[in-house]
Amino acid sequence: MPELKRLHVSHAPAVLAFELANRAYFAASVSDRGDDFFAQFTDRYNALLAEQEAGICAFYVLIAEDSSVLGRFNLVDIEDHTAELGYRVAQHVAGRGVATATVREVCQLSAAQHGLRTLRAATARQNLASQKVLTKAGFVPVGPADPAHIGGKPGTWYQRDLVLPPRSAISPGCGKAAATTSQQTTES
Repeated sequence: MPELKRLHVSHAPAVLAFELANRAYFAASVSDRGDDFFAQFTDRYNALLAEQEAGICAFYVLIAEDSSVLGRFNLVDIEDHTAELGYRVAQHVAGRGVATATVREVCQLSAAQHGLRTLRAATARQNLASQKVLTKAGFVPVGPADPAHIGGKPGTWYQRDLVLPPRSAISPGCGKAAATTSQQTTES
């Protein structure tokens, strides 16, 4: 059974393999990351881990039983109990409910572990699959997205308000204050 895990330095080879194996598939619906992304992968990966450690972002990977990456699910620009959600799943699991189920899980994690109240996600108008995932996961369209934000394509912002668990249900050290001391748009 796949498991959602916080991004760790040990995931780097599997994340790179995931990105390379799915590059053409991703480029069909979102802007291609470009050759520089792959040439500078280690530096960029380390920068993500530093952002996570600083509490600016929280990155998750969906790990298969064989330790390969099935998807990436990112919370970026964490501030004022709000973050942007970005995600991508491998082509071989697309259309099977993996993205929807994991986005729902990330929504729960966002409230319980990061103290978030609102998640936003932008998607291009042509990316019907992403729109379907967001809608099934409880997001609603809230307005147009700046094309510069989503690879130069017209799109829509989606939003989901999260229900925070009762204070006693939040683990000690979790939430916004802890996240800033310990710690993607759909493009991330």
